[in-house]
Amino acid sequence: MLCRNWKGGGGELDVVAIRNGSLRFIEVKTRSSADPVGIEAVDARKRMRLARAANAWLQQSEVVYHELAFTVVLVEPDGMTWYDDAFDVELLCP
Repeated sequence: MLCRNWKGGGGELDVVAIRNGSLRFIEVKTRSSADPVGIEAVDARKRMRLARAANAWLQQSEVVYHELAFTVVLVEPDGMTWYDDAFDVELLCP
């Protein structure tokens, strides 16, 4: 893990890590058994905030990467579900 709860660019990145050889911006969503909303909780507005935060993180980072992606992790009462490459947005790459 490179960082947690990083704030910048008008948003927050829950986790920034290297996973499966690529830089991952990981959004963690906790859901109760009564909450039927899954990955849809990361709507277009949230994706744009994540992209702005990721761009800000990339601008100040010295991490060398070859691939990057957004991952959404749903934490539910019966376990976790990982959505690697959950969505695409245009990022500024140094």
